[in-house]
Amino acid sequence: QVQLVESGGGVVQAGGSLRLSCAASEGTFSIYSIGWFRQAPGQEREFVGSISWNGVYTNYPDSTEGRFTISRANAKTTFYLQMNNLRPEDTANYLCAARTTRVMSVHRDDYSHWGQGTQVTVSS
Repeated sequence: QVQLVESGGGVVQAGGSLRLSCAASEGTFSIYSIGWFRQAPGQEREFVGSISWNGVYTNYPDSTEGRFTISRANAKTTFYLQMNNLRPEDTANYLCAARTTRVMSVHRDDYSHWGQGTQVTVSS
């Protein structure tokens, strides 16, 4: 059973940066891609980007393209979400998720394993 643990959240002023981490363990051989999502209170869970397990391919929606970057650590089972030029509307709980099917996806229902999330708060 794949285990995912996020870390790195916190409070930051608008225009600032944060780097979140997603550490994967147990059954990582089955993972094809890692997705990052966010969810604010009362809102739908939103896709913010994904990366293939080998770190070669990435995909971002318009809302994060150019501000957020997902990368793979040298340790290879840890992935980062670098967030720059943060805005108050980026405030949310950020979660990473694993997909085992060999096609990248933007849809939350296509991910089978989830972490608990880490809270990001951007103050104006």
